[in-house]
Amino acid sequence: MNLNHYSKLVTQDDSQPASKAMLYGIGLTDEDMHKAQVGIASTWYEGNTCNMHLNTLSKYVKEGVQKNEMVGLQFNTIGISDGITNGTAGMRYSLVSRELIADSVEAVTAAHFYDGLITVAGCDKNMPGVIMAMIRVNRPSIMVYGGTIASGNYKGKKLNIVSAFEALGEKYAGKINEEDYNGVIKNACPGAGACGGMYTANTMSSAIEALGLSLPYSSSNPALSKEKKEECLITGKYLKNLLEKNIKPSDILTKKSFENAFTLVVVLGGSTNAVLHLIAMAKTAGIDFKLEDITRINEKTPVLADLKPSGKYLMEDVFANGGVPAIMKYLLSKKLLHGDCLTVTGKTIRENLEDVIDLPIGQDILLPIEKPLKASGHLRVLYGNLAPEGSVAKITGKEGESFTGPAIVFENEFECISGIREGKVKAGHVVVIRNEGPKGGPGMPEMLKPTAALIGAGLGKSVALITDGRFSGGTHGLVVGHVCPEAFDGGPIALVKDADIIKIDAINNTIDVQLTVEELTERKRQWQQPDLKVKFGVLLKYAKQVSSASKGCLTDL
Repeated sequence: MNLNHYSKLVTQDDSQPASKAMLYGIGLTDEDMHKAQVGIASTWYEGNTCNMHLNTLSKYVKEGVQKNEMVGLQFNTIGISDGITNGTAGMRYSLVSRELIADSVEAVTAAHFYDGLITVAGCDKNMPGVIMAMIRVNRPSIMVYGGTIASGNYKGKKLNIVSAFEALGEKYAGKINEEDYNGVIKNACPGAGACGGMYTANTMSSAIEALGLSLPYSSSNPALSKEKKEECLITGKYLKNLLEKNIKPSDILTKKSFENAFTLVVVLGGSTNAVLHLIAMAKTAGIDFKLEDITRINEKTPVLADLKPSGKYLMEDVFANGGVPAIMKYLLSKKLLHGDCLTVTGKTIRENLEDVIDLPIGQDILLPIEKPLKASGHLRVLYGNLAPEGSVAKITGKEGESFTGPAIVFENEFECISGIREGKVKAGHVVVIRNEGPKGGPGMPEMLKPTAALIGAGLGKSVALITDGRFSGGTHGLVVGHVCPEAFDGGPIALVKDADIIKIDAINNTIDVQLTVEELTERKRQWQQPDLKVKFGVLLKYAKQVSSASKGCLTDL
């Protein structure tokens, strides 16, 4: 069977002598010229624990591709470390990198006529970026997740990346000395792998497995495990099967598959960023999945997993108790998943889960549906006069489900950090951080440093925080992000003043400032749009093209 449907345009066409000359030049043989070519796209770079090992995994993927009589051709795209850039101006590039990754993987795959695509991704924006590229080129494709990091340890305490952020707040509050502060930092990340809790990386890898675009166990196999190596080696076999059956992302992705993905995100207590990325991925696929669907699924789906940041376990613990497939099997038995959705194995979700071992008796990572951590979902879409186009709150129930208090307004993240350090933020405040949206940031940076500082300072349960920026998957506390319209566009969050009373109600899904329509109208009349913070480069291009958070922050629609 000929599987080189695309690559034959450069390997078999006599009018393309230069194409063939270059391919012979890289070492291909006459026999290779008749084989399918598979692009293997890695988001490797050396400067980040999440991505530092991905080229090693890519080599295993290539080995598996070659063993299955195909030509594997490796290439790289970029990555941006959220952990390193959080709390700095560099975080403005994080969400932008999703678009750059999608653009570059699409460009290489389409330009070189690869017949199939395997992507190896590590950090959180990497994954939706490569998935968007897979959707655009619409050729048989599989994503391999780089895997989770092992936990760190300091003085008997289990650590992860958020431990380092929260140590800063503890230091500000005088709860930790310099020696222990540095001890936490030096031991939080012991090696390769993505951040260990149910933060955005593990949230998105789990969602993508539920979507059907990665192999079973990909999201929970640890980065440096033998299981991850074995997964990489067998991916070529599954990619060949997709080529033989001509199964493409458009055959796998449906409204029901996105419902499966978001259901799993809710059950696991996943990141608010999943809302942004799933909407963007669905729009790229031409599937009608939006904030209304997020609300519908959220209302009927319980939170069951006791995972960090608000719980106590890490993804390494999920792996040790049967992995994400064991959780999905339980959810399928409770009729929370659509079992008939196709996956990259060539089989349905139900077929994939038939031989999966059940969750161990006595484990307490995933609670029974009869005794959930929260009876309905934690990712609430809130509307009101502060967010007429919607906002997203992460409410586990541990931080309460409503909050009313006076606003303390900061024009950017850095002002807020200073305010926390100087003791300006008091119990009872609703902290407002604005001008951090997709255009105003630009790039919609994450507010992990302020939220972690609040937790560390002991204010996590006594203040609320709202922003037109985003939150890290590591954020917890009563926080509301993605406020739309953003401040740069004159959204109501731009009009709030210190001491205005703000009410957040995650039971009725509302967020309002206690001002009359007339007062808001008058403030809007006096408001003037600020200049963009950037004057050149990729951030300027992004700010001029990006859609709102409620539409997924896409730049190509």
